[in-house]
Amino acid sequence: MASSKELSADMNYEQVDVECYSGHKANERPIAFTYHGHRLEISEIMDRWYEGSVNVGRPQIDYFKIRTADGQVFLLRYLSELVWENRTVT
Repeated sequence: MASSKELSADMNYEQVDVECYSGHKANERPIAFTYHGHRLEISEIMDRWYEGSVNVGRPQIDYFKIRTADGQVFLLRYLSELVWENRTVT
């Protein structure tokens, strides 16, 4: 299985701490995250999708394009029970 460090190298993602809403499943959607020491609340999930894992060496990845309360746009991804990652969207 690919490590979270190897997956982080994809498209300049970095590991972040994410607070989630957990409804019918754990970590269903992000509600806030810490980025460079600042807690950012999510005001909108603009889009969401996933990559299914047909390759045993890679986990399923859930993506969330989000807008923060201060208007910044980020792409968060959740690596199936491994780690949350983020990159800035311009």
